Amino acid sequence: MAKHNELGKEGEQLAVDLLLKNGYAILERNYRFDKAEVDIIAQKDTILAIVEVKTRSTVDFGNPQDFVKPKQIQRLVKAVDEYITVNGLDIEVRFDIIAIVKRGNALNVEHLENAFYHF
Repeated sequence: MAKHNELGKEGEQLAVDLLLKNGYAILERNYRFDKAEVDIIAQKDTILAIVEVKTRSTVDFGNPQDFVKPKQIQRLVKAVDEYITVNGLDIEVRFDIIAIVKRGNALNVEHLENAFYHF
């Protein structure tokens, strides 16, 4: 597996661990619909948190959260709409980003709630 893929998988697991530690239930990982993949679908109380995980080894080209682009957001919204419809959910949805920067053994993990809004 390529090194960047390993870093991405490690980042997703760190994000899951963080969410579990903070009282979230993990409902789905890597949920796919059409051209979209939702990294994590989690629930805490009455909130369905749609979590995009961005892991980087450097911020030289920008912060991890800067790499969530409008087209990706559009695809995420479409996938989440399908997920909600298929599962018959009536719940508040929030879009979060967990941004992780790993340098050597040091980690900087930031959970950005309501990171973007669907439109």
